[in-house]
Amino acid sequence: MTSDLLAPLDLAFWNMESDRHPMHLGALGVFSAHSPTAGAHAADLLAARAAAVPGLRMRIRDLWQPLAFGGAARETDPDFDPLNHVRLHAPTDDFHADAGRLMERPLERGRPPWEAHVLPGEDGVSFAVLFKFHHALADGLRALKLAAGVLDPVDLPERAPRATEPPRGLLSDVRRLPARMPGLFRDALSDVGRALDIGASLARSTLGMRPCAALTCAPSGTRRTAGIVLDIDDVHRVRKNAGGTVNDVLIAVVAGALRRWLDERGDGSENVAPRALIPVSRRRPHTAQPQGNRLSGYLIRLPVDEPDPLGRLETVRTAMIRNKDAGPNRGAGAVALLADHVPAFGHRLGGPLVGQAARLWFDILVTSVPLPGFGLRLGGHELTEVYPLAPLAPGQALAVAISTYRGRVHYGLVADAAAVPDLDRFAHAVSAEVETLLTVCDG
Repeated sequence: MTSDLLAPLDLAFWNMESDRHPMHLGALGVFSAHSPTAGAHAADLLAARAAAVPGLRMRIRDLWQPLAFGGAARETDPDFDPLNHVRLHAPTDDFHADAGRLMERPLERGRPPWEAHVLPGEDGVSFAVLFKFHHALADGLRALKLAAGVLDPVDLPERAPRATEPPRGLLSDVRRLPARMPGLFRDALSDVGRALDIGASLARSTLGMRPCAALTCAPSGTRRTAGIVLDIDDVHRVRKNAGGTVNDVLIAVVAGALRRWLDERGDGSENVAPRALIPVSRRRPHTAQPQGNRLSGYLIRLPVDEPDPLGRLETVRTAMIRNKDAGPNRGAGAVALLADHVPAFGHRLGGPLVGQAARLWFDILVTSVPLPGFGLRLGGHELTEVYPLAPLAPGQALAVAISTYRGRVHYGLVADAAAVPDLDRFAHAVSAEVETLLTVCDG
């Protein structure tokens, strides 16, 4: 049985999870259907192919050895059964309503932490698959590679995980561990507290404390999802006329949509400048792809209080240039790298504290997950839409994930259903903001 120690950031995600705040990410893919039985056939294919993808056989096991005390490792599950992970549901007329309910449920931690839910459409011409991967198992790019292993056209060989074990010659006598516990406990909490203080201080000094009440909520344990599709050509029209990158435009659209949404629901957008965390992958192309997360991030102020749509875009563009000049390893957004300086036992003790502290660090997550430029299929059925779904941090009401696929931009929205019962209104605001930008640029 091979094993692979969780990196510090993976361990942080594993330990900050609670029943009301599951730490899995997801993707809702909609496929064309050639027959009413297409969904059932897709479920059979997913189960059969999952057995051949090594990364999908990996469970996470807690460790209590002295040099990895409180840590965890990925290891092959000797009892892996794909039928425990692939589930066929009854036909539905609302893929997002079903996806929201399924995103509420934490993954079972005793077996490989992923699921694939097949949702046949009542119309008989489409079906959807909701993939869920625990964030300790994969970041967005890694999750894409794992999902590609069960889809038709993608041939990405899975690398065998490298066994990593503490050197046996350095292991202390286990009998001495109880005597060391008070010191371990004290030092671990100290390291966690120091990391949280640094992160909060960076966020305050860089962007100021300007919280947005509508994006903060008491945890309800409920989830709602929604999706919006835009034409990438429209985004390029805005970019060419107003400047910036495609990503700048997509982030500015979020800022404008928040402004519309807040005004429509009566919360008001004046003096509101929520801090957005923009994750940045630290994976290098054409190199070995390790399991788990390789992430840093940028932190920017979303100019929700700016009435001019082009002014919002320019503010985002300037902030992103400043972040890129500094690089992903510096600045308030890079606080995730502090996880590397907290020992395993510290993550075990401080996981809940880290989750709660997220609201002090940022107000909303806006992340981008790249997809291949060619068409994807499952059992010959074409993938027509794909909505990435990000995890919600404790105390936060809304997260936005974005993917570009075959000439269209897909926004995937995840919200606490109790705090954001009007998520569809925010989705409409995203579309309206793009129309506004096009009108201003063309005018």
